[in-house]
Amino acid sequence: MKRLEGKVAVVTGGNSGIGLASAKRLHEEGARVTISGRNSKTLAAAKAAIGNDVLTVAADVGKAADLDKLYAAVSQEFGKIDILFVNAGIYKFVPLAATTEDLFDELFDTNAKGAYFTIKKALPYLNDGASIILNTSVADEKGLVNGSVYAATKAALRSFTRSIAAELVSRTIRVNAVSPGPIYTPAGFERSGLSPEEMEAFAKSIVNQVPMKRFGQPEEIAGAVAFLASSDASFITGAEIPVDGGLGQI
Repeated sequence: MKRLEGKVAVVTGGNSGIGLASAKRLHEEGARVTISGRNSKTLAAAKAAIGNDVLTVAADVGKAADLDKLYAAVSQEFGKIDILFVNAGIYKFVPLAATTEDLFDELFDTNAKGAYFTIKKALPYLNDGASIILNTSVADEKGLVNGSVYAATKAALRSFTRSIAAELVSRTIRVNAVSPGPIYTPAGFERSGLSPEEMEAFAKSIVNQVPMKRFGQPEEIAGAVAFLASSDASFITGAEIPVDGGLGQI
């Protein structure tokens, strides 16, 4: 029997990168999977990559009505939720002196507010004993040049992980986080806000700091997500699992 056989999983931002790799892994381990994303075209491509039995819902986690639509669709198709991977997020690197209010609000609305209400609105749809996993970042524990706002959103998620875990433990719902280091995702690089030359220089500087001297792959994060979603992690809650090549550890 597969480790997640019969479980219902929801992955926000499941149409690319870490979300897509994690949705694939959860599906391979037996879960019935729903993915959400803002781009209908990439959602269709993700469905083809994972399997036709995957439910796709076009939704922006920063919009309350979209979250309601997502959970109504999951409930109608699969019933209650056992695994929620709160993955949707964006990153943009801008110096402090160039940061605008609009950029600040954009990052916090998606990464922090969006994640918080993704969980809040899921509560009526979660089975007792469910697993919630947030996607944080090594940036939540390191000073990040040109990434002060992004890092702050991820620090907020680390705090949410602890506090929400404490609040939901009475329902035996486990709340944990997976903390990626630098992960190679082409789409993510394109959305970073940096020019190709700036991105190349940034990538080289980051790799030089990683003890393992490479970028991670989305599938390596997906393995940690599947572990936290499974009964193998049944005595773990409020934790953040680093998958960062040692960047935040040594």
